[in-house]
Amino acid sequence: MHVRSLVLVVYVFVAAQLLAEEAERDAAWYERHIRPLLAQHCYACHSAQAKVPRSGLRLDVREGWLRGGQRGAAIVPGQPEHSLLIRAVKRTDPELHMPPRQALTEREVALLEEWIRRGAPAPETPTAGSRTVALEQAKKHWAFQPLRAVAVPRVESAWCRTPIDAFIYEAQSQRGLWPNGTAERRRPIRRAYLDLLGLPPSPEEVAAFVSDPDPKAYEKLIDRLLASPDYGERWARHWLDVARFAESHGYEQDYDRPHAYHYRDFVIRAFDADMPYDQFVRWQVAGDELAPDEPLALMATGFLGAGAFPTQLTEAEFEKARYDELDDMVHTIGVAFLGLSLGCARCHDHPYEAVSSEQYYRLAAYFTTTIRSEIELPAPKDQKPVLVQVTSEGFKPMKHHADERGFPHFYAQTYILERGDVNRKKGVATPSVLPLLVRAGTSQERWQRAAPAGWTRTRYLRAGLAHWLTDVEAGAGSLLARVIVNRIWYHHFGRGLVATVDDFGLRGEPPSHPQLLEWLAWDLVEHGWRLKRLHKLIMTSAVYMQGSSVDQERLRLDGGNIYVWRFRPRRLEAEAIRDSLLAVGGLLDRTRYGPGSLDPTMRRRAVYTFVKRSQLSPFLLLFDWPEHLVSIGRRSVTTTGTQALALMNHPLVRQCAAGLASRLPRGSGVERVQAAYQIALARSASASEIQRALAFIQEQTEEYLRAQRAEPQAAAWTDFCQALVLSSEFMYLD
Repeated sequence: MHVRSLVLVVYVFVAAQLLAEEAERDAAWYERHIRPLLAQHCYACHSAQAKVPRSGLRLDVREGWLRGGQRGAAIVPGQPEHSLLIRAVKRTDPELHMPPRQALTEREVALLEEWIRRGAPAPETPTAGSRTVALEQAKKHWAFQPLRAVAVPRVESAWCRTPIDAFIYEAQSQRGLWPNGTAERRRPIRRAYLDLLGLPPSPEEVAAFVSDPDPKAYEKLIDRLLASPDYGERWARHWLDVARFAESHGYEQDYDRPHAYHYRDFVIRAFDADMPYDQFVRWQVAGDELAPDEPLALMATGFLGAGAFPTQLTEAEFEKARYDELDDMVHTIGVAFLGLSLGCARCHDHPYEAVSSEQYYRLAAYFTTTIRSEIELPAPKDQKPVLVQVTSEGFKPMKHHADERGFPHFYAQTYILERGDVNRKKGVATPSVLPLLVRAGTSQERWQRAAPAGWTRTRYLRAGLAHWLTDVEAGAGSLLARVIVNRIWYHHFGRGLVATVDDFGLRGEPPSHPQLLEWLAWDLVEHGWRLKRLHKLIMTSAVYMQGSSVDQERLRLDGGNIYVWRFRPRRLEAEAIRDSLLAVGGLLDRTRYGPGSLDPTMRRRAVYTFVKRSQLSPFLLLFDWPEHLVSIGRRSVTTTGTQALALMNHPLVRQCAAGLASRLPRGSGVERVQAAYQIALARSASASEIQRALAFIQEQTEEYLRAQRAEPQAAAWTDFCQALVLSSEFMYLD
């Protein structure tokens, strides 16, 4: 196969992956925002539930809105201005006033316009009268099985260093593949630093590691990195994507949540302290009930209330807005912890999972009275109390503009809604976990805990939900372990053992190495749910330490590197790019915790950027920073011309390049070039690289002299340093 053909194959594969990820996100957005809106205002007349859809138009299936009714297609994907549906809801046409009785709000119209602008994406829609997947049949799905111990394969290979390698090597051998050898010694240290800390190593750290004769030097390096406070700041950012963390309400007004940052700080502290993952999960769901005297446990509940919320509401929107909040909590718990999309069941029995609409609302009922509040917590060392945003019960609700119209913040009961319509209540939903993830013969009472004596502030129900989520023997704990192990693997290798990191359900991808996934999940639980141990296990394996070289034969057999026969280089995330630039420029501010900042000149780590949903960092967005609206376990990775232009012209990049130039020694040009390479790329420059660099610097200096620019030589060295940090080698983890 020619190289050009190989490139085309890889391009098509990556493009298909990106399109699949985008479709998955769009479908989730539709289920959360559009289907409930259509169900409430349109389905009575324009769906299968109407015996004869009015005007022949159905809006509950894609074919219906594309075919349209008597006037033609209701929607022109990508063109809201030419869509009859928008004309109808805006009431600009005298003959089209829909809904007939009460007009949609501006926010609802804007949601429909945004949906059509995106191309009117929607998942496959169940037909009228469809039924949910059979429960007992669904329980046979691999992801829902009890966790079990797996024997490590016996393989004959000097390449294997850990049990992980035995699983990988066996799968490769069965397919005629073979792994790469260990990467050149300087490469693993840069890889480990960027992977665990999101920052490059210093030349001194590289030199010390390369010259260390200790056979366990690499293991000790991993231990040092895991003990670094930079680790928590790096890996907390991964979780904040999953938690859809932001510090503003979102929507048009997008008012700030000035005390939401405490949740971000909790996540950083939890990762640094190697908090057991099961405790980490329980605290985010019910820390206020399980450890009410522990400030960090209260901060952890910020997870539940991190979603967007429209604070400008009319009275007619109150109840639907509250059900939107409940849906946000259920949806995020499903995706973040269990790798399951539950939002479809808001309007109908789930078409792909064994989750009925009734079960969905019974799960939502755990959060019936759960709201955002701002409370005072004692500060350490006798400092003034701090105001913290929590998501709990029994505290005063967090103030926002909907209060002016009398928004109740919660309703006394959660109802089962037909088609997600708040005007079609079928009965009160009593709290209950998902039967899909309950072992046969197990009662709900297994997880419910009695409230402490005198406890009255909350209903003390979420504590039971938290214990079900982490119960490996009879609850959802087996799936919980598989999902987090896969997330960790994904961030280390760029592809999960389960490629659909947010979907372990019946339509998700099966694992590429099912026995390895099971072994890792079992090992995690057996060793106290400690994630740092899992990191070390993965990063000291031969499969992680191998080189990235390629050949046509193995590309032909496994072009997607599914069986991990090489370490696949991948571009750093937005935060790591920004933080690495500041680090090599000597400009990084290591101040930890506390309020974030919107100031684009801020020099703290990117994790401390204030996440305002309507004012996201332009620099970070260029490199695929998420929108912070829904849980995202896998970011898109794009390559665009605007990225290169920003790196060439952004003042921050120029400042970092100047900072790097100022760090170079006063010696000869050769010494300075070598120092620049060691600081930026953790390696020495080759003879040809030195020659080209010195020639470039000389040309630039002469050009600036002719232009009578101040300090021409300093400017030329800054140009060289900027070219160095703009290189793919700097931007990629390899």
